[in-house]
Amino acid sequence: MKVLVTGGVRSGKSRHAESLLSDAPFVTYVAPGPSADEDPDPDWVARIAAHQARRPLSWRTIETRDLAPALRREGPLLVDCLGTWLTGVLDSRELWDAPSESVTPVVHELLEQVVAVLSGRDDVVLVTNEVGLGVVPAHRSGRVFRDLLGLVNQQIATACDEVHLVIAGRVLRL
Repeated sequence: MKVLVTGGVRSGKSRHAESLLSDAPFVTYVAPGPSADEDPDPDWVARIAAHQARRPLSWRTIETRDLAPALRREGPLLVDCLGTWLTGVLDSRELWDAPSESVTPVVHELLEQVVAVLSGRDDVVLVTNEVGLGVVPAHRSGRVFRDLLGLVNQQIATACDEVHLVIAGRVLRL
């Protein structure tokens, strides 16, 4: 089964996603966000450490922003999270200030690759942030991120069997 887990920050998404694979003896945890070495922010480092401490010792972690090849790995996969993946895509290609008409095709192309790989899998859980329920961001970069992540979430959701919305630690299957 392919499941997309979405919700707000600190809603319990990751914990729920991990529970969906708790019976698997071996899981590959794909972390497409910045590592503690790349982002020395103490809050980010603490968040990474908390996630790592929760995972069973039999789970392997792969830190990569190259999502399509990571999804080709054998066995159950957990990707956490698509929001940090998108941030990495925008950072690495310096697209934060680019016109929308040049950013959207890049994201579409990457999404097509990811969705193509997902179509051949049945043991993937993907975590993403739900950003469409909040206020309109004051800065252009926030609006670009919100709009693109909404597009990412829609495309990935169509490739998944289920979408779970997590709010305040409670799960609603959509």
